[in-house]
Amino acid sequence: MRGAPGARVLAFGGYQPAGVVTNDDLAKTIDTNDAWIQSRVGIKERRVAGPEESDVDLAVQAGGKALAASGLSASEIDLVVVATCTLETQIPNAAARVAHRLGIEAPGAFDVNAACAGFCYALAAAGDAVRAGSATNVLVIGTEKLSQWVDWTDRATCVIFADGAGAAVVGPSETPGIGPVVWGSAGDKSEAIIVKDRDSFLHQEGQTVFRWATTALHPVAKEACDRAGVDPSELAAFVPHQANLRIIESIARKLGADKAVIAKDIVLAGNTSAASIPLALSRMIERGEVQSGDLALLLGFGAGLTYAGQVVEIP
Repeated sequence: MRGAPGARVLAFGGYQPAGVVTNDDLAKTIDTNDAWIQSRVGIKERRVAGPEESDVDLAVQAGGKALAASGLSASEIDLVVVATCTLETQIPNAAARVAHRLGIEAPGAFDVNAACAGFCYALAAAGDAVRAGSATNVLVIGTEKLSQWVDWTDRATCVIFADGAGAAVVGPSETPGIGPVVWGSAGDKSEAIIVKDRDSFLHQEGQTVFRWATTALHPVAKEACDRAGVDPSELAAFVPHQANLRIIESIARKLGADKAVIAKDIVLAGNTSAASIPLALSRMIERGEVQSGDLALLLGFGAGLTYAGQVVEIP
């Protein structure tokens, strides 16, 4: 039996499409305004991919950046995991297509659909694969093109969701760099966020999701810290799914991570589902808000309803 004693993140990368949609832009076509949107969800603007850009295109951009930052070559990646819930078609999967376009030959390749918790699920699977010896280096990507599943006349959803991708490369480590995952689901609330069929748009019961997220998730965040042997006061960053600024602030306050920088990428990026955590963290690293060796708590949650969290060491 062979396995690595630990796994760690080697690098992050993020990508946003060029199209910017501001709150004022939305106010031209629906009954809303900048003040209303910011007071409800905290978003000022969001990025939207063009009709020629797909989830796979976004994933290739983010995955390429993470791979370059890791210092590894494409030939050194032997597993690709893509978290997404917005593919136009389910077959073929995104992972195999992304791997091919990045020049990664014959890797294991599979997709994960845990919606907005997808990146944390995929990261946990990647870390476990490295520790078990099933893979040496893993490319993990969260990518979403939510704009193609949103009714742009429905102000309950179109003001929230956006497009983007974020990625990480996971490799072996002599010491653990990815803490144990805490994950679960609340299937009794599965109708709260739903796309009923291929001809429907995304529907969300905002108040149901808000109440669940602000009451049920801070214990999950605390348990992820406990399993990693980390006190919340030791965290340098808290990077939750960028769902809603009020939800982010509520969970952070209850967690008590007083010294942590709180990711608020939602303000300029919107809710990008499985892409939101790696995208936010890659931008925090670029801005110098966190340093190599710092501890960050990741917490994903969304449709399913699903949730997952783990502590990671910043590469």
